[in-house]
Amino acid sequence: MDLLLWRHAEAQDGQDDLARPLTEHGHRQAKRIARWLERHAPEDLRRCCSPARRARQTLEAWTQDYELLPEAAPGAAPLAVLAAIGWPELERPTLIVGHQPTLGGIAALVLAGQHSTWSIRRSALWWFKRRQRHGHVETVLRVVLDPELLD
Repeated sequence: MDLLLWRHAEAQDGQDDLARPLTEHGHRQAKRIARWLERHAPEDLRRCCSPARRARQTLEAWTQDYELLPEAAPGAAPLAVLAAIGWPELERPTLIVGHQPTLGGIAALVLAGQHSTWSIRRSALWWFKRRQRHGHVETVLRVVLDPELLD
């Protein structure tokens, strides 16, 4: 099953963390990844998003069809987010739009099976695939996209 992690794009500074909007640069970053997702996203993709404004604006560069995932709010525990979406027994491919260090922690757990604080750049997309191979379950990193490298 597929799990996609999309870190929110660049946001403005502000006192109210949940209300911080994207910068103009952040909107451009999100649109680059959105264009790529439009062509490559798996069918029947479940789209989950942190309730933070910057995460919602990132995902809305691509679609208005998503569900808020309160467990993915800033400061969320990676294991809590994975439990909320049902990893590793996902019913369908799932995208989470969220924050650091949570997404980096999820990436470390999913790929390496250990707690760590991997760094995911703003608006980057990581795509994992969990599959059966030679009688073993494995998770592979399928794609890592940096919006600055996309046109």
